[in-house]
Parts: sequence; structure tokens; C-alpha cells
Amino acid sequence: MKQARQRVTLWAAVAVLGSAGLMTSHAEVPAAYADVDRMMRDFLSREKVPGGAWGIIVEGRLVHVGVHGLRDVASGAEVKSDSVFRIASMTKSFTAMAILQLRDAQRLSLDEPAEKYLPELRSWRYPSSDSPKLTIRDLLTHSAGFPEDNPWGDQQLAISEDEFTALLQQGMPFSNPPGVAFEYSNYGYALLGRIVAIVSGLSYPEYVDKRILQPLGMTSTTLEPSAVSDRRLARGYRYEDGQWKLEPQLADGAFGAMGGMLTSLDDLGRYVGQFLAAYPSRDDVSSGPIARSSLREMQQMWRLRPASITLSKSGQPQLNVTGYGYGLRISQSCEFSHIVAHSGGLPGFGSQMRWLPDYGVGLIALGNRTYTPWGGALDDAIAALARGGELKPRAIEPSAELQAARVGVEGLVTKWDDATARELAAMNLFLDRSLERRRAEFAQLSQELGVCRSRPGYLSLENRLRGDWLFDCERGTLRASVTLSPTMPPKVQHLEVRRATARDERPRAICQFTPE
Repeated sequence: MKQARQRVTLWAAVAVLGSAGLMTSHAEVPAAYADVDRMMRDFLSREKVPGGAWGIIVEGRLVHVGVHGLRDVASGAEVKSDSVFRIASMTKSFTAMAILQLRDAQRLSLDEPAEKYLPELRSWRYPSSDSPKLTIRDLLTHSAGFPEDNPWGDQQLAISEDEFTALLQQGMPFSNPPGVAFEYSNYGYALLGRIVAIVSGLSYPEYVDKRILQPLGMTSTTLEPSAVSDRRLARGYRYEDGQWKLEPQLADGAFGAMGGMLTSLDDLGRYVGQFLAAYPSRDDVSSGPIARSSLREMQQMWRLRPASITLSKSGQPQLNVTGYGYGLRISQSCEFSHIVAHSGGLPGFGSQMRWLPDYGVGLIALGNRTYTPWGGALDDAIAALARGGELKPRAIEPSAELQAARVGVEGLVTKWDDATARELAAMNLFLDRSLERRRAEFAQLSQELGVCRSRPGYLSLENRLRGDWLFDCERGTLRASVTLSPTMPPKVQHLEVRRATARDERPRAICQFTPE
């Protein structure tokens, strides 16, 4: 099948610089964004995806989008920035958000047995007599003990509520007792959707629309394909026998809470932007449909999966730690300590969203080929953003007490004073190592290194109460490390001042590999 395939790239820009809303022009697009566009186009062509759309989100706003190929092969209609794609399992985070909204309103508890709201579960036979009743939290974290159900779950999307009730009445063949292991379950998220409806008194689609989509201004997002204009709907395809074959759109049904959502780049950018804008914690009032603290809660790893070690393209070992939050996959690599993501795959579609809370940067990608495998393409895109200097870690603000402790320690480095040292110290500091010994250590460092002056900023700032920084001295470099105590006011419970090594001058790595 031969179709004209014209590439359209849109340079979007709702980037906000400072307090003024400034539109970026074509000339202002960072080179790294152009690299991402090239990688995405190459990926779509290589994987034989009819069409795709992608976006870059920075500090809560969609700052760049790109599109390529066809949303409708038969008509030759091109993908545009407002084209609507199905995002499948990325729907799960909307379901989790709905559950936390109800939790925050004190209408349910995450640790309640699910059977409180789903009476059919009361007759289920658990795998052992000592199995606990499965909870709402178990369902959120794929820890209910249900068997993994891809791709069976995809084909349940459109079943009726009566058919779903009949499934519930049949029981469940547990693969594990609840609460002990991760196993991905579309069924479990369908249960959560029914809980949302029972507790709220609204159908799941009504609840999500009124409580999440409308407050976020997500006017192009829906659970029902028939609600999308033909001028915007991306048709789904599988590639088979050397051609694209149309996949029928599955209608919304009782399993919609696990994977029925359709959305556009702009709407998905707004949604992912909410998660990025939840960081850092701060005092101003939350403006979204759910508290920032609950958004951060969704992005924590609540169920760990087995770690793995892989080889990078350069042959270096890479540690990968993965798990699940609430409707979101959470992971850590040697490059990034906190990665939040979810993919989505249904017949005809594949999508992914991924972001780095510590950097305020995210990526979204939509494709209209069955299970479009975006993972590697997003890996490459993030690497391109890093190479182009577009990934800058968010600065942690030290507490006023840590800043004051630093000033005090810098004074001791310049000239030791017993009274100042005692004023800084928590009750344990000189029990762990006496004041006399510490005085002698500071004197020895001063004799070896000469006059020292503190460098601006911190070498590392793990949190508001713990930090390391460097001193430039006449005959070398000094490193100071301080941790404050859990008392009011916080005092110095740990203090280490030593000659810095070459490793101290390098950025701190998440993974340390030491060859034998």
C-alpha cells in the first residue's frame, strides 16, 4: 500500500520565561528539540507507524510539539497537533487520581477492603486461609494477587456493566496472596473504576470528566471514540502483510477505567504538567483538581519490582530499579534517581508519557500502530535533551537553619572557637567525637592547607537539612559535610571537614561502579 506521507512539524510554544508569557519563535527552538524531532520521525518510519505526535513539557507547560505522518491512511489525512489518539493504559493514572480525590474528601480509605464497595468479592476464594482481604491500595499498586492479563484485558474494554458483574461473580484465580508481589492487572483497575462510580454516585466517565478533565481544561479528552470529530480522530492500525490494516475502535465500556481514554497533545501536556508542577513542595494554594501532595504521593514507588542490570550502548553496566506508584510506573537508573512514566497499548495504538520530577521536564508520545514501542525513542530523546543542556536539575532550597550552620562551620574553619562550636552542636556531636579532638583536627587542616575560602553554592544538597560544600584553600581543597538534628531548633548532629579528593570535584553519580 502506497500513500503520500507528508511530514508536518509544528514548533509549539507556550514557554513562560520569568513572569511574562513569551512565545518562542522558530529561531528560538533549542537545537536539542530539533534532534528530538529527527529521532521521532526516524523512529516512526523505522517502526512503520502511520502517524505520530510528540511533545516536550518543561515546568508544567507544553513548550514544543512535533507531528509526522497520517492519522487516517485511507483519506491521507495528516496528523496535526490537535489530533486525538487513544492512550490505553495511561488511563490508569486518571483512575488513581479519582480514587485519591475521593480519599482526600474522606469518602474512602486506601486501606479498606475492596469488598466494602464491591460485594461480589466477599464470596471470592483466596489462595490460602491466611491471605488478607485485598485492599484499594493493593489494586492501585498492582499488588492484589491477580494474574497478569495483557492482552486479555484489552479485549474487555467495551464489555457492559452486567457482563462485568458476571465476571466478578465467577471469582478470581489468584496468582499470589494480596499484598506481596507486583503483577500488572487491567482487571484490578476496572475494579477501581467501579469503586469510583459506587462511592461518587456518578458513572466513571462522568466523574472523570467533571472532577478531572473539566477543571484541567482538557476539552479534547474522552473515553468514547464516537465523541471525537472525524476531522481529528486518529485511526488505529496494525502492520501486517506489508500494509497497514485498520483496527476497529473499541467502544467505551465497563473496563474503560483501565485503558479507554483518548486525548490530544495539548490536553496530555496539561495533564502531565500537573504532575511536574507538584514539585517542589511550597506554601501557595494548590490550583488543580487534586492536592499537590496527592500528586506527589502518586509519583512515589509503593510496590517494588525486581531490579535488573543491563549493558548500555557503550557497554557499561546499568542498574535499573522499577516499581509502581498509583497508576504510574516509577523507576531509577544510573542517570536519573526519579523517573515517572506510563505506556499505553491497545489494538491500533501505542503511547507513552515520561517525566523527570527532579528536572521539571517530560515527554509525551502518541502513535497509531498497535503497541507502538516508544520506549527506546524516548530514551534517545531524553539523552538528546541532556546533551543539549536542556536538563537542569531543580535546585533544592536549604533551610535557614542549614544556612546558619554553614556560616558557623565556615567561621570554625577560619578560626576555631569553642563557644561557637558548642552553640552549633547537637547533644551527640561531642559525645561521638570530643570537642578537643575536633579542635585538633581543624587545627591540623589549617596547618596543611592554609587559609581557606568557601565556594558559593553546595556540592550536594540532599535535602533542606543536609548539605556538602567545598573550600578553596592556599594548598588544596576542603570539603565540609553537615547534617542537622531532628530537634527544634535543628542543631549539627553530623559534621565532617576533610581534605577533598578528585572525586569530590566531580558531579555525584547515582551508581558507582568500582572495577576489581
